[in-house]
Parts: sequence; structure tokens; C-alpha cells
Amino acid sequence: MQYPLTEKIGPPDLLIGRESLFRLLNNWIDDIDNQSSQSRVIMGRRKSGKSAIAQRLFNQLWSQNGNVIPFYFEFDEHKIYYPNLALDYYNSFALQYISFLERNEKYVEQSFSFKKIREYGLAHAIPEFVEDIDFLLDNRGTEGDHEAMWEIASSAPERFAANYDKRVFVILDEFQYITEFYHADVYCQTPPIESLAGSYHALSDSKLAPMFLTSSYISKQRAILAEYLPKVTEIPFSSSLTPEEGLEAVYKYAEFYNVSITDETAVQINTLCKAEPFFIYTVIQNSTDSDLKTQEGVVESVYYQVSNRRSEMSGTWKEYFVPIWRRMCDKPIDNLLYHISQHPDRAWTGAELKEALQMPLSLDEIEERLVALSNANLIIRGLSGSDFKALSEASLPLILRNRFEHEILGFSPDMKKEFHEQLAGLKVR
Repeated sequence: MQYPLTEKIGPPDLLIGRESLFRLLNNWIDDIDNQSSQSRVIMGRRKSGKSAIAQRLFNQLWSQNGNVIPFYFEFDEHKIYYPNLALDYYNSFALQYISFLERNEKYVEQSFSFKKIREYGLAHAIPEFVEDIDFLLDNRGTEGDHEAMWEIASSAPERFAANYDKRVFVILDEFQYITEFYHADVYCQTPPIESLAGSYHALSDSKLAPMFLTSSYISKQRAILAEYLPKVTEIPFSSSLTPEEGLEAVYKYAEFYNVSITDETAVQINTLCKAEPFFIYTVIQNSTDSDLKTQEGVVESVYYQVSNRRSEMSGTWKEYFVPIWRRMCDKPIDNLLYHISQHPDRAWTGAELKEALQMPLSLDEIEERLVALSNANLIIRGLSGSDFKALSEASLPLILRNRFEHEILGFSPDMKKEFHEQLAGLKVR
């Protein structure tokens, strides 16, 4: 297998497990050729492995050299002028398309000028490259037709698939950012074009170029799907691996980062991290060589990740905490988040939470805080819209206990003691 697209995870063999998910995805991709696949999306916390999966699918399809051509594009998390999005998107598609045709993996991440792409179109009887690029360059100025530019760029995969009897697998990473960071004015001072996701409404129904979306913000992405892309269906995704896959990840990461472990401590790491690969990675990558050869060292390393605000795991969750704390920071919202996170097996309505927590707030005030937590992707809103439940995450409940348990219950948790008790009696498999 070739890897023309650099995978964020690093060396390819660090992408471990996910066998059932890849079976589902590969069955879906197999149906693209006969035009029976519809667009799908996976959603999960940042650094849960979504981009690695998306990039692996690209490399897999590129290597297979079949009738399905992969196209990968990641939406940026910084302000960009709308016409520049059209240019970047089209350039990425053109280069990846040419790379596939020429079987030259270097083209995937090289930067070609539009002039060179246009020349390729002339030389290889691909008039779309010539006509599209002429239009894009003629309209990129402030007085140009920017909507038409984006229509040409965004529709390119489907148009090429239709015109050349091919199929294109459109992979759009971090799709939620399309509503947040693309602006109609050159200085990006006006509000972003929130409706830009709607430009994919018809494209999301394509059987020639179905889309595979990823998103790190579940609530935001579900709102986008509901408003603009109702036919895109969600693929269930967990940040955790199976226990067997998690143990494999422990050994693989320890080997890669040259950290000494024992068979016993490997099982202990996997147990405390609940087979969550990023959690495992943070524990191993941030440990010294002697830390993880003893149970005490394992407990200390795991505790550091969930208790120290400078740890990599805490820093990842901080990206979700900070926006809501800037808008709404009070004890009731902390209580709600803490309580829901400690009861992951059930959903809660506002009325149930009011009774359970004896909250003096009105139901409307409780609902306001629950919606804010859901919008911040710290809890999940149920299908009914009136119930809320915890995220399926190993690290978040521990981080919340460390931060809020003393404030809420009046005493600090002895998490190290609890970890030791959890590990008592474990046997190496």
C-alpha cells in the first residue's frame, strides 16, 4: 500500500484496530462503483482518530487504482476569504485527480500553479481544467462572481465523475468549520457565511461522488445536518477501541516512543485508559523510561493526565471548556455537567435534573445551561431534544471529578487510591 497523503497519526502502523468500523466503511465504499452509496459522517472529540481514518481511506483507494478516485480536503480553523476557498478547493481536487491518473503520489501534496493545471488539461483533452480555471482566475477579484466560483469548485468532483464515467469519494475533514471561518470580504471583518454548508445540499445526494464528512463538534455538526444536509447519515463512532485493540495500542505506542513497560503494566494502562488510543498515547508519550514499569508509575502517569491542567489530555478538553466558560460560568452549570458525566448510562431531562440536584433554578434556566453544554460538545442532546446524556469518553468524567468534586460534594476524590483499587487483582492475559 502507498501513502501519498501524509497521515496525521504519523507512521501508518500507529493506526491500530477499528476493524469493525473499517469493515463497515469498506462495504460502503465498495457500493460507490454501482452508485448505491449515500453520503455519511463520523463525529467525535478532537484527537479521537477521525482524520487518521479519513486519510487512511484516501490512501487505500489511491493505492487500489480502481474506478473510485479519492479526494481529501480539510476545512481550516482560521479566517479565509471566500474566493480563496474556491481556489484552494479546486486546486486540491485537480492535483489529487491528476495524481491518481498519472499514478504519481508526489502530486497529492505538491503545489501546482493553475497555469500548469490548465496546460495539463490542454495536453490531455480535459477541457474542464481549462474552462474552470479560466473562470476562477477571471473572477477572483473583489468584483468577481464569487458564488459561481464556489459552485464550480465544490461541484468539480461530481462533474468530473459524470463526464468521465468515474466515481469520486469526497472526503471533507472537519466539515463544521465551513460555517465559521469563510468570509465574503477580503479582510474577513464581516460575519462568516454560515449558510455555506448549504452549497452541498444537492451534492450530498450524489451517487457519483458521495461524501464522507468528519466533525469534532457533534452538536454543531448535527445542527448543520438538520438544516442543510438531511440526507447525510451518521456512522456510529467511539473514541475507544476494543480491549484487545487497546492492548495492542499500548504495546505499539510504547515501542514507537521507546518507553519500557511490562506485560502487567500494559494491561494496567489499557484498563485505566479504557482502551482509548489518545488517552493511552498521552500516558505513554509523556512518561519517562522508568515510569511505566510499575503499577505506581502507571497510576501516577494516568493521574497526571486527568489532574494537571498543563497535561496534553487536559489541554484537549480545555478547547471545549473555554468557550462555554467565557459565556456562562456558574456553579449550576458545573453541577449539571458533573452530574450527567457521572451517570453515563442514562439520559436526563431538565425536570429530572432539577429534582435530583435540588436546583433552585427554573426549568427554563436549567434548559438554557443544558443547551449551552450541548452546544459546547460536553454533553449530547437526545433525539427528542428534551433529554441529555454524557459523552462516551474515558477521560472527561475523571477530569470533571478532579475539578469539581470538592466544590460540589465538599471533599476531594482520592483518585490514585481508586486507580489502585481498580487494578487490584488484574492478571496479564
